[in-house]
Amino acid sequence: MAGNFRSSMADAGLTIRESATSGEARPRGVRRGDAIRELKKRDNYTNFRHIAFVYLVIAASIGLTIWSYGAVAEAGLGWWWNIPMTLLCIAAVGASQHQFGGVIHEGTHFILFENKILNELASDWLGGFPIYTSTFQYRLHHLAHHQFINDPLRDPDWAQLNESGHDLDFPITHFEMLKELGKQLWLPNLFRYMIVRARYSALGTDNNPYMDRERKGERLPTLMGVIYAVTAPAAAITLIKLGHDAWAFAALGVTTAAAVAYFYFLDEEKLPHAHVETVISHRTTNISRVVYMAILYFALTGIEVAGWGHAWAYFGLLWILPLFTAFPLFMIMRQWVQHGNADRGRYTNTRVFLVNPFIRYAVFPFGMDYHLPHHVFASVPHYKLKGLHELLLQDPEYREKGIVVEGYFNSPHGAVEDRNPTVIEVLGEKYAPKPDGEVYVDTNTLEYAQVRDPDAIARENEASVRDGK
Repeated sequence: MAGNFRSSMADAGLTIRESATSGEARPRGVRRGDAIRELKKRDNYTNFRHIAFVYLVIAASIGLTIWSYGAVAEAGLGWWWNIPMTLLCIAAVGASQHQFGGVIHEGTHFILFENKILNELASDWLGGFPIYTSTFQYRLHHLAHHQFINDPLRDPDWAQLNESGHDLDFPITHFEMLKELGKQLWLPNLFRYMIVRARYSALGTDNNPYMDRERKGERLPTLMGVIYAVTAPAAAITLIKLGHDAWAFAALGVTTAAAVAYFYFLDEEKLPHAHVETVISHRTTNISRVVYMAILYFALTGIEVAGWGHAWAYFGLLWILPLFTAFPLFMIMRQWVQHGNADRGRYTNTRVFLVNPFIRYAVFPFGMDYHLPHHVFASVPHYKLKGLHELLLQDPEYREKGIVVEGYFNSPHGAVEDRNPTVIEVLGEKYAPKPDGEVYVDTNTLEYAQVRDPDAIARENEASVRDGK
């Protein structure tokens, strides 16, 4: 680890040792576990500030872009003058959509807010629904990733990258990494990544180790939300173009009522079940997602019909297009480097990433730059991960095995010999994992979750360790 970190907890005389029984880092100088418990504390207000900043960036980006379109038109300039501002907006909005992924990520771990109901509602309504996903489905995807990190049979991230064709054969060189990033400029690659990712983290898959394979449910209820999301706006836009404004509202009303009624009367046994309990029922979540989309679709239609602007066109260009281009590009840039060229050890399955503010916002949202301490203690909120990292640096094993990465493409220290590797360098041969590395299963990742069938998960734990040897 880099030696340029200063820890306030070190100044207080705290040191870390490893527990012989659980492997949990323990601080000396205070009661056992007090320092970690303090870092795990979350509240019901801090993250509102972080979420509000993301919405401010989105509003400013879209507002300035639409304003610039008007300025270009008033000046009598050609449409191509809008291209630079549009590309900047797509990048900013895509980065902010990735931030919404960070909101859901915190909600998934029950650390967005202390109150579980508030945690779930805020994660869904302020993060998940705007990017067409929900917290619970992502929770099954992501907590399995934590528990079975880099297990090719049980880590959904591993399987998803493989299925979308985005898995890389590590270790790789600088040139190979840049070549793979360049391939993402061919938009079908990003579309394919996004579609497969949605199936894994928004719709769910049968091979997830948390899924109850005895109660897999039916396919139609899972797809009904997708059907509504596509057909309702298609009907409204078509009717507006044909000059039938009132019928556009009527179509939205009918399709919304039909979708809500479908989920309201649906037998929940027809929905997929998991070994992890829901905080809010599947029925309520599905209805809530339809209601969220209905509010959005009615608002866009109202703006369009009132003649206040081309709301649906702007929505497609400045929200849906980033959702399938910039957003997945930033996710790929994160997903490749967080666990690529790493093994299954507790301190060697990921790294700490020190990068510039734009890369942090776009690629490592909500504390994902401090990914190693997050995987060590996943119940610590993102705004306390730097403090956790500093505390863990007092553990000799963490300090020896963990890697701090500085800079994504280039080091901020230039060609200095004694420096930390860049993001791309850490994917190379020098940092390739040893074949006989540790196999670690994170049995604490479900700390705040209510588990329906712990025996089923215990069997997966045993199988994961056995398969990894």
